[in-house]
Amino acid sequence: MNKFAAKAVKALAALGLGVALASSVQAATSDEAIIERIKPVGNVCVEGDDSCGGASAAPAAASGGARTGESIYNGKCAACHGSGVLGAPKFGTNEMTARLEEKGMETLLTHAINGFNAMPPKGTCADCSDDEIKATIEYMLEGS
Repeated sequence: MNKFAAKAVKALAALGLGVALASSVQAATSDEAIIERIKPVGNVCVEGDDSCGGASAAPAAASGGARTGESIYNGKCAACHGSGVLGAPKFGTNEMTARLEEKGMETLLTHAINGFNAMPPKGTCADCSDDEIKATIEYMLEGS
């Protein structure tokens, strides 16, 4: 084999090795890029599940503590209870007091938490705690 042919074989072998390395690096980069593109944005932690690393926080704690009955009423309840939509006891009238006397606080609280007639569970405040719902009922009773 002459010198020219030997150099040509070496050059072709180097070129082939370079192409093989480049394609394997590109394949690894492509796989990494695909994994990065399709990774989940977040994850769901179930309360009490140790696999979440104890990073669960109650909605009230995330918003700076328990909200007042007045703020919940104004933000979530006034839409129906302000005008008496679909038979909701209207705020500022004696309807809430009459229902309290008729059914008792425990029943009012149960209805507010679980829903009653046209009112869905917890009204429109799905992130309210039971204590916040009770505080809101008490606020509505004070306003009647």
